Amino acid sequence: MSAALPSFAVLPLTSAALVFTQQQPGTDKGGQGEDFGKSSPVGLLVLILFLIAVAFLVRSMTKHLKRLPESFDKPEEPEPAESSDKTDHKS
Repeated sequence: MSAALPSFAVLPLTSAALVFTQQQPGTDKGGQGEDFGKSSPVGLLVLILFLIAVAFLVRSMTKHLKRLPESFDKPEEPEPAESSDKTDHKS
């Protein structure tokens, strides 16, 4: 079941769509306005702050990695050696 629009509603919808999609000549430069490509000093400050934060994070991570053991495997315990006193003498 599909809903069909009455014919008196189709014409205003299509004409409204054409009006909204039309561009005014000479006003749109494709997103390249007057300030396109320019950065502010605030952007430079934010970038420098991010780089400082990354440097501190790398330094902290290096310290933590140096504290880790070589391996997380459990150390193998040496098997107890059999002493000569416990040998079974058959006589």
